[in-house]
Amino acid sequence: MDIIKVRKKNHAFLHIEASPSVMNELTDFFTFYVPGYKFMPAYKNKFWDGKVRLYDSRTKELYSGLYKYLNEFAAAEGRGYKIELEHDSYYGYPSMSHEVDLGFINELTLTSNGKFVKPRDYQLEAVEHALVNRQAMLISPTASGKSMIIYLLLRYYLMNHKRKILIIVPTTSLVQQMYSDFKDYASHDDGFDADESCHMIYAGKEKIDIKKRVIVSTWQSIYKLPKSWFEQFGAVFGDEAHNFKAKSLTTILTNLKDAEFRFGTTGTLDGTQTHKLVLEGLFGPCYYVTTTKALMDSGSLAQLSINILLLKYSEAACQLIKKAKYQDEIDFIVRYEQRNKFISNLALDQDGNTLVLFQYVEKHGKVLHSLIADKAHERRKVFFVSGATDVDDRELVRSIVENEKNAIIVASMGTFSTGINIRNIHNIIFASPSKSQIRVLQSIGRGLRKSDDGRDTVLYDIADDLHYKGHKNYTLQHSAERIKIYTKEKFNYKIYEVPL
Repeated sequence: MDIIKVRKKNHAFLHIEASPSVMNELTDFFTFYVPGYKFMPAYKNKFWDGKVRLYDSRTKELYSGLYKYLNEFAAAEGRGYKIELEHDSYYGYPSMSHEVDLGFINELTLTSNGKFVKPRDYQLEAVEHALVNRQAMLISPTASGKSMIIYLLLRYYLMNHKRKILIIVPTTSLVQQMYSDFKDYASHDDGFDADESCHMIYAGKEKIDIKKRVIVSTWQSIYKLPKSWFEQFGAVFGDEAHNFKAKSLTTILTNLKDAEFRFGTTGTLDGTQTHKLVLEGLFGPCYYVTTTKALMDSGSLAQLSINILLLKYSEAACQLIKKAKYQDEIDFIVRYEQRNKFISNLALDQDGNTLVLFQYVEKHGKVLHSLIADKAHERRKVFFVSGATDVDDRELVRSIVENEKNAIIVASMGTFSTGINIRNIHNIIFASPSKSQIRVLQSIGRGLRKSDDGRDTVLYDIADDLHYKGHKNYTLQHSAERIKIYTKEKFNYKIYEVPL
């Protein structure tokens, strides 16, 4: 029987020794094509074969979070390999479990918007799972109280351990929002002061000589820092971890070799095995906290109805697009005058706070904002948010809209589809086509938090039918992909044809 010797090299990597033939098998088992690799410049220029290799047979390293898959590999029919765990005096055994007493939560005074709250059962179960395993990729949909789970884990670590905590987020808006959430949860708790405990890092902020124990940062602000900088942390959180795909982010997580507590959180994964395994390797096995449907059924989230507005174009327009490349079709759609007028009128016709999400700032977002603002005059507040909007201004827009009843936000998907919490959105309009499962579900999540008036949320999904005879245009196919996502998530939707 072949033996696989496994030692915990540090909290980022396992060291795996085996015979050359078994290591070759391991390499193949943990090798995957990256989705869309054929369109990437490195592959086109023959610098790269399009594959990601999660086991490195040269260094004999495997991400520590993939231990359960190593077990599956060894136990598979036809192999029957034996795994021998070697103890490391500093890092212990791979995949150790720990006893945890959640009684510390009873000592906390938790508030939300100034009101006393208690964690929900599924939040407590997620906290227990994470602390028992000390590594976890928590899949928790929008409005499930993901930041509360992070806060509880953070408080446990601060009470029981001495090192610092690093919280990594993808955008400057989320740095500010995470800090605001912590301050909100502890507003009546003498045991934690966000101002004294938390330091925020983004453009222009101090990075090196930080005395505070909790550091919240964008990944862009820290990925070039020396390896020694990461040695101060004993815990790392990756919020909105579905963004953790770039090499720079992987570098951060592997530099955090002494961070035993490793927690990733996200509302959804992109559906590919490669993406899932990379994230599990960095943070630990996936744990599904709850589902959007379960939260809607329990009344914790607003009910959602989806209206797919299938825009029908003239035959001349369809003929024009028949042989167009993808980007040419997108340019045609976002510049199409009747389409933009339809979207602006749709936004103005809605009752309640409305979020219009676009993809391209100059050629689409600013055009839509101008059309809406011109017609709204001073009757309704209209806001514009893009990546160029200062982080403090974004936070100001968010806080203003939470107290408004009939405002319109025209926002780029990059800034408002991920992580931004607004409790008072009644309508969402997808002005730009997308087939990304992550982007679609994250965008929907912007409107599922229960509003003050208890109203349901309506999503208007703009689809573009430019098919000609047997040829289906790209964005029509993207619409079909979104419908598959809605069906999978058990969302109710209706399709309406709209002639332009």
